Order: sequence, then structure tokens, then C-alpha cells
Amino acid sequence: MRKPTGSLGNRDTTPAVDWYFQQRNWCAAMKRSLVVRRVAGWTAASLAVAIVMLAGLSVSLDAGYLRVPFIRFLSSHAGRPIQIDGLLETHIWSLHPRVIAERVTIGNPPWTAPGITARVEKVAVVLHLSQGGDSSLGIQRLEMDGAKLTLIRDSKGHANWQTSDPDMGGESSVPLIRSLSMRGVLELEDRLRHLRFKGTVSAEDVIGAGNLPPLRIAGQGELNGRTAAFEVIGDPLAAASHERTYGFKFSERSSGSVLAGDGALLRAFDFSGIDAKFSASGKDLLDLYFLTGVTLVNTGSYQLSGEVSRRGTHTEFRNLAVKSGDSDVLAKVSIESSSGRPKFEADLTSQVIRMSDLGARAAGREHDPESGRLLLSNAMLSPRAVRHGDWRVHFHARRVDVGHVPLQDVSAKMTIDRGILIIDPSSAGVLGGKLNARLRLDAKTDDPAAEVDLRFTDLQLAQFGRKDAGPPPFEGSLQARATVTGRGRSIHEVAASASGPVTAVLVHGAIRASLAELTGIDLRALGLMLTKNKQATGIRCLIASFQAHDGTLEAQRLVIDTDPVLITGEGQLHLDTETPDFTLRGHPKGLRLFRLRAPVSVRGTLLHPEVSLQARNAVAQTAEAVALGAALTPLAAVLAFVDPGLAKDADCASLQEAAAASAP
Repeated sequence: MRKPTGSLGNRDTTPAVDWYFQQRNWCAAMKRSLVVRRVAGWTAASLAVAIVMLAGLSVSLDAGYLRVPFIRFLSSHAGRPIQIDGLLETHIWSLHPRVIAERVTIGNPPWTAPGITARVEKVAVVLHLSQGGDSSLGIQRLEMDGAKLTLIRDSKGHANWQTSDPDMGGESSVPLIRSLSMRGVLELEDRLRHLRFKGTVSAEDVIGAGNLPPLRIAGQGELNGRTAAFEVIGDPLAAASHERTYGFKFSERSSGSVLAGDGALLRAFDFSGIDAKFSASGKDLLDLYFLTGVTLVNTGSYQLSGEVSRRGTHTEFRNLAVKSGDSDVLAKVSIESSSGRPKFEADLTSQVIRMSDLGARAAGREHDPESGRLLLSNAMLSPRAVRHGDWRVHFHARRVDVGHVPLQDVSAKMTIDRGILIIDPSSAGVLGGKLNARLRLDAKTDDPAAEVDLRFTDLQLAQFGRKDAGPPPFEGSLQARATVTGRGRSIHEVAASASGPVTAVLVHGAIRASLAELTGIDLRALGLMLTKNKQATGIRCLIASFQAHDGTLEAQRLVIDTDPVLITGEGQLHLDTETPDFTLRGHPKGLRLFRLRAPVSVRGTLLHPEVSLQARNAVAQTAEAVALGAALTPLAAVLAFVDPGLAKDADCASLQEAAAASAP
């Protein structure tokens, strides 16, 4: 019997078996082909349905059938209410889909107060998919005609132009805009930066081949109550990318001040990272408030320059240099605003600061004719600026000129916490001695309350400024202290309302004899004055004790004990006008011939004191002597001018103890 041909494994197969397997393989191939055809059919059908749906969606949108759902989608995606009252037209069958809408209203986001962010007569948006490494959806071109933007930011940093809630982790990414055209009106109220602007704004660039045009944003109107104009020139938007920096230049003008600079955003359309350099100049540093919202002080003509860097909520100013008149300041300032209340840290250094370079008078804005007579500075501090944030400041200056008195090697530490300003410690060299001061200013109201504690040690009277080049009129080491309270926004205002004790003590000094004996008004003293004799006489002690009340300094004890004369005094110093009103009397310690017992008056101002004899008393004494001489004998007339010299030395130790006890 013949074996069957074919095989199945190791077994032989028959043609019938081979046919079976061929049929089975063919059926499997047919099934696979059918599956492929079905998948292809399903895919084609799905694409067709999608195309039909997209076409239907486009037609429906244009016809207005899906208008409400589409606007709801836009509002949900934007996170704020959007309303379209006019035409809504879409063109999605393009590589760059386009949407056109008219009479568009965009509301505020939920993290700000209810209101309107923008009203636009016509908006046209062309979309595109970014190429290269950045595949996010972007805006090929944005056009806005007849726009009215109302931008607000509260004092805690919540703004209606932000794309996400700042309390939930900061800003989200802003889509790139490749081309921009906008014209409209802008109203800005930034309570965090103290900026208010109302005016017109335009932004424009033109897409072209070859050289890409820059972006230009310009505006003019009223900024913080003053006419202002600004311009920003940015890199071409067509080349902008989230992966590289975006450069810009800017300039602003207002109230005679010009602020200009250049810099770069670390990422295009991301304002959380920025580096820039800037400079400013003008007639008064205070005018920069109208451009920046930062409250500074009045000055004369100034120049300012510096660098700024921002990283999220941290901003730092470096190489901040200011010069006005003979005064200069170099500063480094950092600001942290993550808590919603700015925290400032600053290091300030200076070669020279003249108080006369500060204040309204330095800026030419002081019309009070008495202001030129003031010794104490009337440069105003802004209580609102003190309340704005918390500060820690270190200050060092080689010299600070306060009136005609120079302070050397000035050092101070200042803190501001919730409107309370404290300067402690602070020190300076003055007249060969030392000044230590402490100041506490409560600026929670617009009429700040001040507490001042000043200590002077070893002041060398010989270093007081004088016109002639001869020996000094006074010599000696003076100790003094003032602990007063007052109210005001300047040194002068606080002094004009001051209350509290002021004491001064000098032991073992010297005074020009002519000045000492002038208070006795004898002929020898006048002779010394006329011949410019610089003879000096010793001072055993000088005690001056005052009590201030509402700006009037009343003498409690005023004694100058010199070798030939004991001088006593009384009177007041009116700190509001800085006018003294003192009377000094000399009591000779020995016999004086031809002495007129007339007191000496000290009037004028602290800057320009006037010392004079009370002539009415002197004339009366002379008339009495003449009458006596006529009635009696010539000898009696001579005796009328003879003083027996009954004065004794002052008890300096007791006076010093009393003065020390009166000071806190």
C-alpha cells in the first residue's frame, strides 16, 4: 500500500489536508483585510464626520446658532465674563484660524472687585501653532479698534489684567503675540505703585519680509494729576519667544522730569523677570512721583541713575546714584512684596549731604520770606510713604551739613514697622565732640508724633564758625542734652511744637574778655572791643537749663561764671520763628569805675543773632548821674558810676547737679 504524500508535522498529508490548510490561511487573510478595510472606513467616516461637524460648527457659529455656547467656552477658558453684542465671525478652514467680534465686553476676574476690564468696538484674532521647540498655541495677530481699557490693581497686588489668581501661585504663561495693533483709551489705577493714568494709548507693528519691525507703544494723558507722555520700543514680536529674552527701551516725561532706560524681559510676555538700567533728571526729585508713584523729597535740579532687577515678588535696585546741588547718595535697595505689604531693605552711603539742598526752598517752591532765616531743616517727610511699607535702612555719610554746623562720620539705623519710624542708634561727630540721637516718629496719622533724645558730649566751642581768623570768642568742652516731644513732618515743625527739658553744661573754659565785660558795660570793656583786643578770661562754669513748652524754650537757669564777671540771664527762644529773646546781666566781682548797669539783649534769629545794649536803661542811668552831679558836686556824679563789686563766684557744683537732675 502506497503512503500518502505531504506532511503535517512529521506526518505525511493528503492533498485534501493541504487544501484545508490553504483555505484556512486564505480565510485568515481575508479577515485581516476586512479588519483593515473596516478601520480605514471608520477612520474615513470619523474624519468625514469631524469635517462635517467643523464645517457645521463654523456655519452654525457664523449663523449664530452656537453663539451662546461658544461665548461660554471663551469665558470659561479666560476665567472672566465675556460678552459679545455685535458680529461674531469665525474662519477655521485655514492654517491660521481667525475670529472677528464686535462690541466685546470683558469683565474683571474673580480675584478683583466686579467691574469691566475692557470694552472693544472690534477685535480680530489670528491664531497659529508655534513651530520649533515651542508648540503652544499662539496669536499670529491681534487687532483692537476703539478699545477702552480700565486697569486696576489694589494695594495687595490683585490686578484685573492678571491671567490667574496671584494668591494661588502667581501668573500663568501668556500666549505669544506675533503682531499687535491697538488704539484706544486707557484708565489705570495702581494702588500698589501709587499710579493713576488717564489718556490715549496706541500699539503698532507691521509684518514684513526681511528686517522685522519693532513694537512701538505710545501714550499721552494725565499721570498722577500731571500731563505726561511715554513711549516703549520693543523687539520685533515676530521673533519673540518664551525661550529667550525680550529687549525694550522706554522714556517718560512729566512735570519737567525725564525718565528713560533700556532692559529686557527674561522671557517674552513674562513680567516676573526683568533686568533694566535707567536714568532720570529734572528740576525737583519729588516730581518723579508723577512718573513712578514713589514719594521722595523736594530737591533742586537732580540727576539719578541705577539698575533694577525683578525676580517674581523680589525687586532689587543697584548702583542707585542721586545728586542734587552739593549732595550725593549711593544706594542699594531691595523690595519683597510676597506678603502683600512691601518690605524694604536699603544701604545708603554719601560723601556730602547739605540739608539746604533738601526741602521746598531748595526746589524753589517755598514762598515764605521767613524760610531763609531758618536754621532747622523744613524738608518734609511723607507720612503716607512711611505707612506704605516696612523698612530697614543703614545710613553712612562722611559729612552732613545742618545749617552752618557740619556733622562728621554720620551713622544711623532706621526701621519702619506699621507706620512707626525709629532711628536708633545714630551717631555723628560734631564740633570735635560726639552726638548720639534717638528718634521715634508715629506716622499713623498725617500729623506725626515725635519723641527726640539728643546727647552732645565734649563739644568744642572753639570750633563754632566765625568770620575772623583770630582766636575764638569761646573755648571749652560743652555737654548738652535735649529730650523733647513734638508733632510735625520736618525737623523744624517738630521743634516748633516741642515740649521737654534742654540742658547745657560747660566747665573750665575761656571767653574773650571783651565779650565777658561787655555785659558789665564799663569803659575798659568798650576799649577792648574798639581796639580788637583778643584777651581771654577764664570761665569757671556755664549752666543753661531750659524747659520747652509748645515750641517755646523758657530759661530756667542761665549762668556764666567768668573770672571778672558773673553773668546771669533770662528769656525765651521761640522755635517756630527761631527767634531768641534773652536778657543778660553782668555782676562784676570787683570794683568797676564808670559802669553802666544796663542789661544786654540777644535778639535776631538763630542764624543771625543780634546783641545790643538796652539803650533806654543806659540813657536813664546817665540822666540820673547828670542830674545828681548838677544838684550836688562833680564828685557825686563820678560816684554814681562806681559799682562796689558785690558779686560772688557761682556755686558751680550745685548748679551742675541741679542741671543734671533736670535732664532725664
